[in-house]
Amino acid sequence: MGILENKQRARLFYRYLSKVYDRINPFIWNEEMRDEAIEMLDIGTEDEVLDVGCGTGFATEGLLQKSEHIYGLDQSRHQLDKAFKKFGKHGKVQFHLGDAERLPFADDRFDVVWSSGSIEYWPNPVTALRELRRVGKPGSQVLVVGPDYPNSTVFQKAADAIMLFYDKNEADRMFREAGFEEFGHTIQQASSNSPRAITTIAHVPDPSP
Repeated sequence: MGILENKQRARLFYRYLSKVYDRINPFIWNEEMRDEAIEMLDIGTEDEVLDVGCGTGFATEGLLQKSEHIYGLDQSRHQLDKAFKKFGKHGKVQFHLGDAERLPFADDRFDVVWSSGSIEYWPNPVTALRELRRVGKPGSQVLVVGPDYPNSTVFQKAADAIMLFYDKNEADRMFREAGFEEFGHTIQQASSNSPRAITTIAHVPDPSP
């Protein structure tokens, strides 16, 4: 487990990163990639969308172009403070301080569940993916973006020491263990020299008859 796959360390990390997050983020996950991922989804104007690990609201801004019913959740107060400055505490977005592994929402609640740049900090990613499945309506879409595993052995060792990186095979395992049956992966990249993102779209299965 990487040093940032610890909730307390991750909160401390984002306490400082939140100050420069919006300036650093575009080098790894930019608007073009975000918008490309959003277009992979079928989001209706009345759909209720949950942004898990919303951070400062970078993905939230894009999701608001599709629906006005957006909910954001993050475990970092400092990241949420930045989001409040963009959207207000009581604006279009309903923000919640919370944990991806224990989402404070009812079963079958959302039409779309989104999470970008968050899974790499989850100590128990399968547990959190089960939560994303739980709060999604049967047949709804779940999109998760995380860091693709580096090809270089040297970078792999460095990556493993910091946070969760994973490839398509590992993504298959995690999503299957979380109870998803239908899912697919796309690799996204800001530039040929930047880190790759692995974007997974899954569908919440219908309950067994």
